[in-house]
Amino acid sequence: MSIIEERLPYLDKIQLGHGSHPAPSNGMVAACVMEAVAYIAGEPWSDHPKCASPVISSFLRSWNDSLPDADRQMLKPFIPRLVGTRTSKKDEETRAWMVTDWLARECAPAWMRLAGLTAQAELVEALAPITSAASARKAQPTLTAARKESDAAWAAARAATWDAARAAARDAARAAARAAARAALQPTVKALQVSALGLVDRMIEVGKK
Repeated sequence: MSIIEERLPYLDKIQLGHGSHPAPSNGMVAACVMEAVAYIAGEPWSDHPKCASPVISSFLRSWNDSLPDADRQMLKPFIPRLVGTRTSKKDEETRAWMVTDWLARECAPAWMRLAGLTAQAELVEALAPITSAASARKAQPTLTAARKESDAAWAAARAATWDAARAAARDAARAAARAAARAALQPTVKALQVSALGLVDRMIEVGKK
């Protein structure tokens, strides 16, 4: 399936939003990223367009709904590029392992570092790329150990935060604490967004000659 060229100008008007949306009547106003893909490909309105890779679609549906409104708009350039990415079963398997590897060796270590688990993050990042069931089994002991230590660290952090919140006498103090926590998360969030954009870009290229 190919792009309907006369629908491409609507991408300039679209506002990517959370969740599902009604089909456009007088021009496209709001859609999730995958609904927009279906639209420009001339498919029935859906967030599961047949023209797009199921693995990439699943990743983007989840990411689309987790992003703030302003950040979500960075997914728009992918919309025309996703048309025609449903290729072979082998390509889909490759993409699935790419997502698995990214989650294990890029996403998880970023949060470990934020929790102060630098040594554990480095161990996970040093793992060989996870590209098959065999490599996943080989990586599992390191990933399991790192996850247990991360869970313990985050549980302690949450407990400390709750104790501090209960000790706060005023709403302003609690609001300031929440703002500080959000500010501390932002560098990691932004870095992972850039990394995830690169992942989607690489998955789109799978199967191309």
